[in-house]
Order: sequence, then structure tokens, then C-alpha cells
Amino acid sequence: SASNNTGYSFGASLATYTKGGHQWVLGAEYLRRYHPYRESRIPVEQFTGEGGFFFGALSDGSKTFFLSAGVSAVAGYETVNGGKKLLFDGSTLRNKDGFLYGGAVTLQAETYLTDRLVLLFYGRERCLWGGSTERFHAQYGVGFLYPSPSPRDRQKSRMTSSAGKKKKQ
Repeated sequence: SASNNTGYSFGASLATYTKGGHQWVLGAEYLRRYHPYRESRIPVEQFTGEGGFFFGALSDGSKTFFLSAGVSAVAGYETVNGGKKLLFDGSTLRNKDGFLYGGAVTLQAETYLTDRLVLLFYGRERCLWGGSTERFHAQYGVGFLYPSPSPRDRQKSRMTSSAGKKKKQ
């Protein structure tokens, strides 16, 4: 229905944490939004890649909650109505498909649910040039992180299991 003008997005990213609790992030995202047109809607899709740096702004004493602010560069491609210029009523779209470039600012909160599962909440404002639709894109969402064990944690695990074996002997 024409009343559903929102959309959805999904993505995947890889984060590398620094000693100060900051992180470098590299990711890819697919975004689909709808624009109302008469009794229908026109889809706009964006395929983007992103690289940026997030500053660890706040964490609790137990290191189970983190608040970060980040800036990143964004580049990708935007397509309007799947590249089709002719609409169902005979009208012609003037919007063009094109390459996008710009940046984003993000505020995100992470909280550990278990040692291996993190719940993520984020809000983001993207500013992109090159496309023929809106320049500013506000996003918010929820996600999950699956942290891999650090080399130090893997070493501790090996030492613990070795110590356990020695006790049994």
C-alpha cells in the first residue's frame, strides 16, 4: 500500500578494537526505501560500503556496556525503480541511477548478553552526494554482534585446558 513509505536495510561489518576501546569498522549495507507516488510507491535501493573509526565514549566498570560515536566514509550505488524509467501510468521518472559518495556519523550502544553475544542499538545520519534522491538519510536499528575471542583469551583457554589435563594425570 502507498501508506508504507518506510523501508528496511541490512548489512554486515567487521570491527577491530584498539587498546583504548575504540574500533575501526569496515562494512557493507543494502538499503531499500519507498517513495509514495499516486496509489503506489517507487522503490529506491542503495548498495554501499563503509569504513570508519568509532571512539569509545563511555563504558561501565564491568565492561558489559559501551557507548561509541563514530565517523565513516561511505561509497556505493543507488538505483531508482530498478532502473525502469517508465511508470505504470505512463509517466517518466527523471531520477537517475548513480554512484554515491559521502559520510556518516553514528551513535551506538552495545551490551553483552553473554560472553559470545552482544546486543547493539544504533542511530545514524548519512549524507550522500551523487544520487538523485534525498541527500540526508537518518537510520536507526538493532543488531547483534558475535565477537571472536582475542588471541589473549584463546591463550588463556589453552592454558586452562592444559592445566586441567595436568591435574587429571
